[in-house]
Amino acid sequence: MKTKTLIAALLLISSALAQAEDITVSAAASLKEAFTDIARQYEKQHPDAKIKLNTAASGTLLQQLAQGAPVDVLATADLATMDKAAAQNLIQSNTRKTFALNSLVLITPKNSSLKIAQPKDLLQNDVKRIAVGNPASVPAGAYTQAALEKQKLWDSLKPKIVQTQNVRQALDYVIRSETEAGFVYRTDAALKPHAVNIVATVPTEKPVAYPIALTQSSKVANEAQRFVNYVLSAEGQRVLQRYGFSAAK
Repeated sequence: MKTKTLIAALLLISSALAQAEDITVSAAASLKEAFTDIARQYEKQHPDAKIKLNTAASGTLLQQLAQGAPVDVLATADLATMDKAAAQNLIQSNTRKTFALNSLVLITPKNSSLKIAQPKDLLQNDVKRIAVGNPASVPAGAYTQAALEKQKLWDSLKPKIVQTQNVRQALDYVIRSETEAGFVYRTDAALKPHAVNIVATVPTEKPVAYPIALTQSSKVANEAQRFVNYVLSAEGQRVLQRYGFSAAK
C-alpha cells in the first residue's frame, strides 16, 4: 500500500514538473536589476518555474510583441506604451495593474566641474551634449521632452541632445563623460552613485508609472499570472523598493 502511495506521489510530482513551462517576461530596461532579483526569488519559491527575462526600451518591447515575439508578461515604464498594447489587442486588459512608480532626474558625470543644478543650466555654452532616450520609443525620453517643453527649453536644447536606444544607454553616456549631462530615472542613477551626480529631480506632467499585464498570446496564462501576482505581492514590492521604486498609489 505504501509503495502504491509513493508511486502515485512520484507520478504526481513528475506530471507537475512536465507541465511546467518557461515564462517569458518582457520588461522595461530600467527594471532589469529589480526583475532579475524578483525572478531569482520567484524561482526559489517555485522550483518548477523558469523565468526568461527580456529587457529593452518599452517601445522596442511593444514592437517585438506586435511582430509575434513569444512573450507571456509585459511590463513597461509608462502607461502610454501599455495603452498602445491594449489598443492593438496584444494584452489581456483585465490583468493590467500599475505596480511601481519612479521619478525623472537630471544627472552629470561624477567628476563634472560644470555648475548644473536645474534643466535651464543646460543652456550654457559649456554643455555640448545631453543624453536623452529617443522620445519615440523610450519612455524616459518622452517624459524628458514633455518636461522640457513645459519649461520652454526643448527647442533650445534640441541641437545638444544625443538620442539613445534606452535609458541605460543614456546613463552609460554620462558615466563615460561622453555627454555633459543626461536624463534618466532615479533608480538608474542610484545604481551608479560613484559615477554620476543627481543634480535635480525633474517634475513630469504624468507620473512615471509602471504597468504590467499578461499578453494575449501567452500559452501559459496561469503561470504568467502567478508571476504577476508575485510582482504585486509584499515580497515583490519589497524588492522593487530596495531598488528605489515607489509603491503604486
